[in-house]
Amino acid sequence: MNQFINAKDTLVTDAIDGLLESSGGALTRLDGYPHIKVVCRSDWDKSKVALISGGGSGHEPAHAGFVGAGMLTAAVCGEVFASPSVDAVLAGILAVTGPAGCLLIVKNYTGDRLNFGLAAERARAFGLKVSMVVVDDDIALPDLPQARGVAGTLFVHKIAGAIAEAGGDLTAVSDAAIQAIEGMASIGKSLDTCTVPGSSKEARIAPGMAELGLGIHGEAGVEQVAFSDAKTAMDMVLDKLAPSMTGGAYVALLNNLGATTPLEMSVLAHELATSDKASRIKHIIGPAPLMTALDMHGFSVSILPVDDSNLAHLQAPVGPAAWPGMHTLVEPPVIPLPDGLSPIQPIPSENPEVRAVIEEVCNLLISSEADLNQLDAKSGDGDTGSTLKTAAQALKDALDRMPLADLTQFYRALSNELSQTMGGSSGIILSIFFGAVGDASANGKPLASALLAGLRRISEVGGAEKGDRTMIDALEPALTALPQGLTAAAQAARDGADGTAKMGKAKAGRSSYVPEENLIGHNDPGAEAVARLFEQLANVRE
Repeated sequence: MNQFINAKDTLVTDAIDGLLESSGGALTRLDGYPHIKVVCRSDWDKSKVALISGGGSGHEPAHAGFVGAGMLTAAVCGEVFASPSVDAVLAGILAVTGPAGCLLIVKNYTGDRLNFGLAAERARAFGLKVSMVVVDDDIALPDLPQARGVAGTLFVHKIAGAIAEAGGDLTAVSDAAIQAIEGMASIGKSLDTCTVPGSSKEARIAPGMAELGLGIHGEAGVEQVAFSDAKTAMDMVLDKLAPSMTGGAYVALLNNLGATTPLEMSVLAHELATSDKASRIKHIIGPAPLMTALDMHGFSVSILPVDDSNLAHLQAPVGPAAWPGMHTLVEPPVIPLPDGLSPIQPIPSENPEVRAVIEEVCNLLISSEADLNQLDAKSGDGDTGSTLKTAAQALKDALDRMPLADLTQFYRALSNELSQTMGGSSGIILSIFFGAVGDASANGKPLASALLAGLRRISEVGGAEKGDRTMIDALEPALTALPQGLTAAAQAARDGADGTAKMGKAKAGRSSYVPEENLIGHNDPGAEAVARLFEQLANVRE
């Protein structure tokens, strides 16, 4: 698998240097490469309690990305998924610890516990005050003797960091960290494992399945389950967290495990916010990549009970840009559309024959989604079928409020409907087309002439003509042949659509950016949709 790295051996040091170089001077590091990789606050003066965390790399932005005012004082970085050495941790302690002492925040993995623990002992021998807490928030494997430390660790960074920043002593900082650890719980779910640089990906999770409770290093979870959608995935995670939400209000940390798109994460946030199983969750941190697992396509949810004290600590401002802040969950605010944008609603009327034709066309477009998307993937962004399906489904749902008995008004109503429900350039083009058809029909033109008037309008506005490898290559010959009957129009549309497969250069639309070898042999998806539409009409009407 290709990755944007130079070499496995320099991956972590290159990444740390990139973080420092883009921090505006807020971060610095100890001069100990490659074995000692410690990122520190540049403004640290040792007058307050220092917070040190770290562990294996590959979880970015954790932990170096959370070094800054109000959070960590230093992060000790190991190689990917490997604990840093005792000397590296000790170097970090000695570099930032003053008379107020320091707190080590350690995830519950054997290597981290041993290396941070021994470094703490050595630091105490130097006369430094050092405390250590171990985070064990993962509830995925209840029978595990020692639960793993995962994204809930960031609650500790934030709460302890706020207290330390405000001047709290080591006891106060440590006690708050312990209290947070005792109250939190976390679990994740993923559609895929992660890819460790220099190694092949383990194909453990079969297509169509998801794994519940896998670890942040790709360790196996509690079970694999069939995947259906975001709602089911979030419900399953919340079911596991429910026994830990025993009373009062909670904050949820919604974490991207690395390769889940922002669009998906927002859908997951919606499912969390609206689930009956999350009624106690009143605040949210994220969705954001906070403690990732390289490129794992998954998410995790961590919960923590909140009261007036820790709520203030979680809300306190911080320096690190990677921290997304905490927000109260609210109902989606909705304001009315501006005056003039909401179209005048037509008076509904019924015409069984017109309804039947529209439903047949809509069903055809809905069933053609996959084929048209596959065609569009050759020449565009692979969404033509989905766009047309969305519009077709919306039109079917709107039929009861359409003026089906008055075609002139129907064309105009259809134009308005498409402008609202059909995205992309296709939506506005077809909206213009049917608006012009309605205008021509209102002026007394027969159907064939009105449709050609619509075609001329979209050519004028969009700039595309026959031969430019667009839907017009099928639409123009079909409308020209329409006076001879639907069969003739369907054949003309099919010939036009098939002809686009021989066109190596598109002069309009997204295909114009695609090289010739991607276009030859494949019909334009818009033209193909037009051809299928006329063929369907010819089959059922003649």
